[in-house]
Amino acid sequence: MKVHEYQAKAILSQFGIPVPDGGVASTSQEVNDIIENLGGSGVVKAQIHAGGRGMAGGVKVVGSAEEAATIAGELLGAKLVTHQTGPEGAPVDNVLIEKTLSVSKEYYLAIVIDGSTKSPVIMASEAGGMDIEEVAAKTPERIIRVNVDSIVGLQPFQCRALAYGINIPNDLIRSASTLIANLYRVFEAKDCSLAEINPLAVTEDGQLLALDAKLNFDDDALFRHPDLVALRDPSQEDPLEVEASKFGINYVKLDGDVGCMVNGAGLAMATMDSISMADAMPANFLDVGGGATEEQVSQAFSILLADPQVKRILVNVFGGILRCDVAARGIVAACKETEIRIPIVVRMLGTNADEGKEILAGSGLTISLVKDLKEAASVIKESAS
Repeated sequence: MKVHEYQAKAILSQFGIPVPDGGVASTSQEVNDIIENLGGSGVVKAQIHAGGRGMAGGVKVVGSAEEAATIAGELLGAKLVTHQTGPEGAPVDNVLIEKTLSVSKEYYLAIVIDGSTKSPVIMASEAGGMDIEEVAAKTPERIIRVNVDSIVGLQPFQCRALAYGINIPNDLIRSASTLIANLYRVFEAKDCSLAEINPLAVTEDGQLLALDAKLNFDDDALFRHPDLVALRDPSQEDPLEVEASKFGINYVKLDGDVGCMVNGAGLAMATMDSISMADAMPANFLDVGGGATEEQVSQAFSILLADPQVKRILVNVFGGILRCDVAARGIVAACKETEIRIPIVVRMLGTNADEGKEILAGSGLTISLVKDLKEAASVIKESAS
């Protein structure tokens, strides 16, 4: 789960990480009040769950309340299109207005999980305030990485090594080390999958501030954090992903045109690989789960049918706790609500597979029943012609 910048900064502030003075606004009156409190000037920042806002016109420096109201009026209620949102853009319902600062140096600081070591890794760089992916690709030596032992925890010497490694001014080494330690506290306490400050700035008057912040949280840990769940903004998410989450369905929208419905994450990955090997692209990752009910299967299939990008569907069910006959009835129930105009390919194996196939064969639906993934991939490939 993602949150907005202003929400992330509020969390960082709770953990002792300094952020610029400011406030969030959704109306012109709130914009006016905040700018006046900041002394008549500031920075207006569109709040969306995507990067690249500055290049897309979503971050503007303003010198008066009138200018702030004009800029905010253009942003609020509009959709901001960045390289991360895609052409559809993301709605702007709030703007963050912060004090204008004179910055002498910008750094990058982030914590993620390193899949290879199965531990948190802290990344820091002098090349802050820019596209860190480009820095990693062209000059990887400019990024310092420190892995943290999850049992022992982050050690003070590691914080100092990071601060010295990115050439933080000597008089700010202690402050920077404390800030790094506090960011790790955020990462650990809030079950983050990402905690990023870019840029981490040193101002002309010697302050160390988080000028921008991004926090992503592990969805599987949200049951421990009802306070974080309350920060969720569904308007920033794909509508189909929001609908899937209501029914406990693991769904991620992708760019292809082959809709996939599978029970089990590993089987889903293998199915997506098979689609790719058939010179096609999956339109989604969809795992209904090993213990899905008929209603969940029906809802999941309805989500596939609701995606205008989907031109053909591949269902791959290995019956276990989720019996094949239950999956088949769920598919048939979903199809009763929608006129089917696209090819559907189904491979069923396992518990009650024969019963499931009989239900589909007798449903009146035009469904291609296949024996294995190789045959499924072949039918999917033929359906494109």
